[in-house]
Amino acid sequence: MRSFERSTAIQARLHDLIPGGAHTYARGSDQYPDDMAPVLVRGKGARVWDVDGNEFVEYGMGLRAVTLGHGFEPVLRAAALAAADGLSFTRPSELELFAAEDFLALVPGADMVKFAKNGSDATTAAVRLARAVTGRATIAICDQPFFSVDDWFIGTTDMAGGIPTVDTVKFAYNDLDALAAILVDGRVAAVVMEAATAMAEPLPGYLEGVRALCDQYGTLLVFDEMITGFRWSAGGAQAVYGVAPDLSCWGKAMGNGFPISALAGKREYLERGGLRTDHDRVFLLSTTHGPETASLAAFRAVVQTYRTQDPVARMEQAGRTLAEGVNAVAADLGIADHLQVRGRPSCLIFRTLDAEGEPSQAFRTLFLQELLVRGILGQSFVTSAAHDAAAVDATIAACTEAAEVYRRAVERGTVDGLLRGRPVAPALRRTAAPRHIETSTS
Repeated sequence: MRSFERSTAIQARLHDLIPGGAHTYARGSDQYPDDMAPVLVRGKGARVWDVDGNEFVEYGMGLRAVTLGHGFEPVLRAAALAAADGLSFTRPSELELFAAEDFLALVPGADMVKFAKNGSDATTAAVRLARAVTGRATIAICDQPFFSVDDWFIGTTDMAGGIPTVDTVKFAYNDLDALAAILVDGRVAAVVMEAATAMAEPLPGYLEGVRALCDQYGTLLVFDEMITGFRWSAGGAQAVYGVAPDLSCWGKAMGNGFPISALAGKREYLERGGLRTDHDRVFLLSTTHGPETASLAAFRAVVQTYRTQDPVARMEQAGRTLAEGVNAVAADLGIADHLQVRGRPSCLIFRTLDAEGEPSQAFRTLFLQELLVRGILGQSFVTSAAHDAAAVDATIAACTEAAEVYRRAVERGTVDGLLRGRPVAPALRRTAAPRHIETSTS
């Protein structure tokens, strides 16, 4: 049995000092079984180690921010060399030009780019710019999981405390009529969406139809490429599906874990934030750390790796092998209707359904629990180019044993007697319950 004693103790201290005990809600201990949330100390390739000395094959890869593997040497080397010459200056560095050239060579639909540090900065800048260009206030967002920590998006979620009423409306993916109904009155400044997700590919003609509707109603089209960028392709989803947005927002895997994001798009719009415009200027992005040299150098090394290798192919091969293996195990055990691995091969999720075939947080937690004790860490099966055959084989072996426990729960109709603590809970929810933590008395 693996021990999580030190991780649990440190996690308790984290809750004393950091709201939620983590700096990202998706990283919170409430997303893992009770007393089984590893606190990590290092990673290499597809593996990580925690404070208790446990080794795990990791999936999720830094919330999809790592595509080349942890500690990827070319990226580390480039960042270290840049940092040795200074991280931040009072004027632009030459790296800003080189990084912009590299980026725009990857994204032919964009004319200009501005770098920042997190994805929300980029998406909110896109929203601000679209409102300035169109003179409209309403933002239409696709009914997809997440776009920003800022009011215009979080105000639409269950964690809307402290946020005034937002002028944001939602539309369903792959439904052109639903989008047209929102755009027809001419009040929408921008349509913000992921061109595709792990579980949803665009129907034939859908993205082209979205583009045409935005053109028809004078609305800017914004693609969120946070996940699709460098995971679907180095040029993002727009390169895969051949539809160019007006603006696109990037982050996550751009730096293979180094903090960097970007807003890119057509010159006629982005110049509103510059000095070559006759319009009122837009306060687009102005960040102290946006042009920090180590992350720009890391980004350039990522680009070079994608030019000379094929990380996407390796991610997808690992994902296909993993999905086929786990789904075969579930079928052999007679629980294929209850435990499923689905999605794009580079961005897999596992579906955990109860005895009645309904999505279940309790059954999900049981599966997570059984994977953790067998050395697999991840809320999904998001792969990287570092997930080699050994990592995938170890995962399938662990899933085989975990699925046997899962089958017992399905046969019983309950996780009682198998699950050691409380079920996990959605990251974005109104109350701390059902994973409320009592105030420490230490």
